[in-house]
Amino acid sequence: MEHLFAFPELFNPQSLIQYGGLALLLLIIFMETGLFFGFFLPGDSLVFVAGLLSDSEYLHLNVFFLWPLLVVSAAAGSMVGYWFGSRAESYLSRRKENFFYKKKYLEMTHGFYDRYGMWAFIMGRFLPIIRTFVPIFAGLAHINYKKFILFNIIGATIWITTMLFAGYGLGNMFPTLTDHLESIVLGMIVVSAVPVVVAWYRQRRLLKE
Repeated sequence: MEHLFAFPELFNPQSLIQYGGLALLLLIIFMETGLFFGFFLPGDSLVFVAGLLSDSEYLHLNVFFLWPLLVVSAAAGSMVGYWFGSRAESYLSRRKENFFYKKKYLEMTHGFYDRYGMWAFIMGRFLPIIRTFVPIFAGLAHINYKKFILFNIIGATIWITTMLFAGYGLGNMFPTLTDHLESIVLGMIVVSAVPVVVAWYRQRRLLKE
C-alpha cells in the first residue's frame, strides 16, 4: 500500500488501478470531474487505461460492467461541482490562489462557455481543467439546472464511452500495448493539454483587449 501514496503514482494510471482497484478508479473520476482540487488527476488516461486493462490481471472486471459505473461517477462528480459552485461564489472570491485553485481556471472556463454555450458541457469533458471547472462555473453562473443535468449526462456518457472503449478496442487489437503504457499516457497528456493552452491564451488576449 505504500506505493499508493507515493506522489508520482498519482499520475500513473496503471498503478492507480493495480493498487486501488475499482473503488479508487471511481473515486478519482468523481473527484476529477467536479471538485476544484481534482483537476490535476489523470482522468482521460485513467479511463483509457481502465479499458485497456479490463479483464486482465490488473483489473478483473468486464468493460461492460465498468462502463455504467464510470458514467455515473463522472456525472455525479459534475453535479457536486455544480452544487459547490452555486454556493461558493463568496468563498471563491475571497480564497487565496494556490496550486489547487487559480482564478485563471474559472476565467478560462468562462471563455470556453461563452464560445460554445451548453455544448461546453459536452466538449469540455475532453479537456483537462475545463472538465473540472465547467460544472463549478455552471453553478456560479446559476445556469438552468435541468439543462445542465441533461448536457452533463450526455457529456459524461460520450466521454466515458469514447475513452473506455478506445482503450478496450485497442487493447484487443494490439495486446502488446500494455508494454508501452507510459508512452501512451504521456502522449495523451500532451495531446489533451494543447487545446487547454490555446483556450487559456485566447482568454488572456480577450481580457487584455
